[in-house]
Amino acid sequence: MMSNDFTSRQQETIRLQATDRPLPDIQLRGLPLFESGWVWLVGAGPGDPGLLTIHAVNALQQADAVVYDALVSEDILNLMRDDAEQIYAGKRGGRSSWDQSDIIEQLIVLAKAGKRVLRLKGGDPFVFGRGGEEAEALMAQHIPIRVIPGISAGVGGLAYAGIPVTHRDVNHAVTFVTGHLAGREGVEKMDWNAIAAGSPVIVIYMALSKISEIARLLLAAGRPSTEPVAVVTHATMPHQRVLIGSLGSIAGEVARAQLEPPSIIVIGQVARLHDIIGWFPADPVTSD
Repeated sequence: MMSNDFTSRQQETIRLQATDRPLPDIQLRGLPLFESGWVWLVGAGPGDPGLLTIHAVNALQQADAVVYDALVSEDILNLMRDDAEQIYAGKRGGRSSWDQSDIIEQLIVLAKAGKRVLRLKGGDPFVFGRGGEEAEALMAQHIPIRVIPGISAGVGGLAYAGIPVTHRDVNHAVTFVTGHLAGREGVEKMDWNAIAAGSPVIVIYMALSKISEIARLLLAAGRPSTEPVAVVTHATMPHQRVLIGSLGSIAGEVARAQLEPPSIIVIGQVARLHDIIGWFPADPVTSD
């Protein structure tokens, strides 16, 4: 793991190099024009503004109205035009938030008013982000859309923790699931026996509050209690935290470390690679 001192020196070296040799003026041709009455469903990535795609930045600089989620950072919103309308539509577990039907209705109203509407979602809009539902509803209203994928936290967030979701010496398959489903018994609606038996690595979104129940279900399905688990919170951001534990004890370790969402959880042998290739200058979590 790199120290903060090393990182500071590295950043200073990069700054001096940039001063001595200014970056080339790169001009991209053919970026799409954001037309009135369109809705663009855009992935903002896992948090670090540098992980935005060029298409996403192009959209932010053209949009008249941006309907954004809770996990979109202020740095990303600052890329908007000064006169663009910001509309917060975040959903956070246990807190008052918009219904999905209200968000869809807002998108429809803005588009029919002739606005260039950007629906900005953390991660990728089609990975546990309800972007598919929004796209269906907009198309049903004959509102033209464009989809701009983003880096999903289950890939990009774990990469910042030094955890590859696949590794040739460890696994050739990975399963992405959500721990946050509708209903009080949401996690039990999934076939955890099949997941446990069929996937060497399991990546779970939105599951911090249900980690105890998920661990119980996987243990009951035959996963070993010693299997490594990594919990990454605020992935890719300066305050990222990484907790490495085992399936049998992870729930208690999360509670003792007082971790808070947003989080991404990975279960499987790839979690051990954090100790070898963890490169992002974030402090490891202790549960003492």
